[in-house]
Amino acid sequence: MEGFSFATEITVRFAETDAQGIAHNASYLVWYEVARIEYLARFRDGYRTIQAEGYEALTTESHVRYLKPVFFDDRIAVNARVVGVRGARFRFEYVLTRAEDVVADGWTQHAVVARETLRPTRFPAWLAEAILGAES
Repeated sequence: MEGFSFATEITVRFAETDAQGIAHNASYLVWYEVARIEYLARFRDGYRTIQAEGYEALTTESHVRYLKPVFFDDRIAVNARVVGVRGARFRFEYVLTRAEDVVADGWTQHAVVARETLRPTRFPAWLAEAILGAES
């Protein structure tokens, strides 16, 4: 997928579908989270290291645009990238594909906070540098 250097693949589970056999709208946010955690795992052992260093990344907004239905047992690539790292804020963007078809896209906005106080704090410099390198 052009413009994305990272993707992870998921298989739609039966439990993620509704009575019509179509993936439930809430499942997409779970798939976003799977991609975020796997994306971050590439940098100093991922989210656990971020937490161990005293940070959390809270989701402050999310958006999904559903373009084509997704069904039980479909294999979906969740393409993800980080953009707009500024101060305590950053955004993940996503494009979900099945084979060559784009089935959904969207984004999540995040705020970095101190783990103990939940007060906003600057994005960790080491992680910002690693992400910038990965995205360029």
